[in-house]
Amino acid sequence: MRQVVVIDVVGLTPALLPHAPHLTRLAAEGFAAPLLPVFPAVTCPVQATLLTGLPPARHGIVGNGWYFRDLAEVWFWRQSNRLVFGDKVWDEARARDPSFRCAHLFWWHAMHAACDVVITPRPAYPADGRKIPDVWTEPPDLRDELNARLGTFPLFDFWGPRAGIRSSAWIAEAALHVFEARAPALTFVYLPHLDYCLQRLGPGDARVLCEVRDVDALAGRIIEQARARGAEVVVLSEYGMSAVTGAVHVNRVLREHGFLRARDTLVGELLDCGGSRAFAVADHQAAHVYVRGPGDVAEVARLLARTDGVERVLGAAEKRALGLDHERAGELVAVAAKDRWFSYYYWLDDARAPDFARTVDIHRKPGYDPVELFLDPAIRLPRLKVAGKLLRKALGFRTLMDVIPLDASLVRGSHGRLPESDEEGPLFLCSQRALARDRLRAEDVRALLLRLLFDS
Repeated sequence: MRQVVVIDVVGLTPALLPHAPHLTRLAAEGFAAPLLPVFPAVTCPVQATLLTGLPPARHGIVGNGWYFRDLAEVWFWRQSNRLVFGDKVWDEARARDPSFRCAHLFWWHAMHAACDVVITPRPAYPADGRKIPDVWTEPPDLRDELNARLGTFPLFDFWGPRAGIRSSAWIAEAALHVFEARAPALTFVYLPHLDYCLQRLGPGDARVLCEVRDVDALAGRIIEQARARGAEVVVLSEYGMSAVTGAVHVNRVLREHGFLRARDTLVGELLDCGGSRAFAVADHQAAHVYVRGPGDVAEVARLLARTDGVERVLGAAEKRALGLDHERAGELVAVAAKDRWFSYYYWLDDARAPDFARTVDIHRKPGYDPVELFLDPAIRLPRLKVAGKLLRKALGFRTLMDVIPLDASLVRGSHGRLPESDEEGPLFLCSQRALARDRLRAEDVRALLLRLLFDS
């Protein structure tokens, strides 16, 4: 059994590869091929397919979040691996060789995965309203080991206005340590850095190239260590990014036509999922549209199809054709035009936006919000304001971190659609030239990893 390291460099495309010397060298020594993602081409569905070889219709991860009908709530970024149906690559590997060991480092749905080593972000939320950076690990004592060696995981550099290279650097150092100290046969590593700048700046911005070199340097260190130990290396990405010019506020459309209901509360308007005839769970360039009554489906589909910025509306047959016909999916799925993305905004007046709308709150918002990557430009001296709020929290006072704008036009890059060409989509790089392919589907990766592990 060989050792294999899989590095997920989010957002890497053929256009960016020439600006990444370490990754280019890996491709030259082995091979590079376009990778066709599943739809929607967002983190959780793609990762689940890479690990199971199954489409969303079978593994059940239909987005980064979805509507839990029995709870009448939208939940995003759940972490339990038990949400992912189907055998994962480590299940098959362990069946072939009981001595097999696997490390699952920051890929999503990590908690309680049947892996020997797991690291995933898991902040603590004290009752006083603070959010304290932390990680969840398996084995549990690995958390203290990493904190002593690397310091606390920089959660606020992992997502939010400060998101940047520091969090990916911490993950890379953790991966280097785990590879040496725990010697897993198969290691999965997640380096999300490019995702941030591509959403902020757009894929055509020249400043992105410096960010490519930064994440390439981190990947290069992992590749060097792995190759020095005789391990095979795979580098892949989940999706390519499209340049976007604005958002489609699909929930506002549904509200204006009487389908969506919001409750007026002391903290602003809150989406009433269970009381709505139809509402959308926005997830980048895809939106699951949950329609309560079968008699409304056709009317909602017609409404969305004529909405500016909506390219397609998928019904039952179209979902089946794309491998998305799972009970967790919406009755309809809207696909944005290439230069647009879906916001979760459902209020019609910013004065009635819920209090969490202006904060970084990935669990409370009923949809994905890339505007969390920006500080509100209307705030005078925003970093001073943030520092003041953090000080008040440290002193034990409750305060709202309301520093995020409500301006969806700030976002310059998005993803979720299937790529129109190989050049716009994700990549698969591998150190083993004997396994070279002209192109791969995300569903093919599980089998290829098993070949790397076990074929002599």
